[in-house]
Amino acid sequence: MKQHIAALIFASPQPVSAADIRSVLEESLQTEVSDTDVAQALENIAEQYRHDDFPFELVEIAGGYQFMTKGAYHHTIAVYLKQTTKKRLSQAALETLALIAYKQPVSKPELEEIRGVNCDYALQKLLEKELVIITGRSEGPGRPLLYATSDKFMDYLGIKSLADLPKPKDFKEIENTVGEAPNIEEFTPAPEP
Repeated sequence: MKQHIAALIFASPQPVSAADIRSVLEESLQTEVSDTDVAQALENIAEQYRHDDFPFELVEIAGGYQFMTKGAYHHTIAVYLKQTTKKRLSQAALETLALIAYKQPVSKPELEEIRGVNCDYALQKLLEKELVIITGRSEGPGRPLLYATSDKFMDYLGIKSLADLPKPKDFKEIENTVGEAPNIEEFTPAPEP
């Protein structure tokens, strides 16, 4: 039973309560499990992972149990998280991503023709963040790679399909005027006598 509990806690992204552990064990093992059995198994697991051979330990937190890295390894984890955390996309990457989303599949030369600048760096960053994937090669000269958005792109935006993207007509045009817009009444012609 101890291994089942450890596997359950390991697989869970959030703390698992003792009641949830008992419920899962009863269903998966097809036998009755007491609260005392669960508590004893949890204590045995906690004791096992207190040993210095393990970089993590079982911790009671937020009304449940979760494996956590021991304090001696926090700096290593912090460096890893710093290197892998989501960083904001640059304006160039956002523009490139928008073009790919609306024109996919699209080649790098097509993107560069529309944007008027080199897209190498932006494409590299979008590929690294798995927001864009390579879908094949164009039939055009040089057979350039074709790019499209990934499922992670849709998850990131919280949409089910590309059909959920706003239509270009939904975007308001930015007026390039200085000052306030003139009152519509100012342009109404006076009635003729």
